[in-house]
Amino acid sequence: MENIYKLEIITRSEKLNVLKESLYAKGIKGMSVSNVMGAGNQKGKVEIYRGSETTIDLIPKVKIEILAKESMLNLIIEISKKCLNTGNMGDGKIIVLPVLNVIRIRTGEEGEDAI
Repeated sequence: MENIYKLEIITRSEKLNVLKESLYAKGIKGMSVSNVMGAGNQKGKVEIYRGSETTIDLIPKVKIEILAKESMLNLIIEISKKCLNTGNMGDGKIIVLPVLNVIRIRTGEEGEDAI
């Protein structure tokens, strides 16, 4: 049985469709997507609103969560890096976490059978 990992990909919302389509093309379809707010090294941004400077501390992003077998990790990471890299601050992060178990509620399947 292969180890299972959870990838959390936090990036710009406008990059979601490009990433999703690239993953779909390789047969990777199971994912959860959430709208999130955050700040990294860029520490927010300054915008002009009605003539006044306003600092926006938290930037809207999307978080894509994918459960994957170890054998698929490098493929998902490489696709993500290729699709999301603009070379600018705010491109995001890829976080890889080990998963102890996955259970499909409907069938009771566990482990890699449940992803």
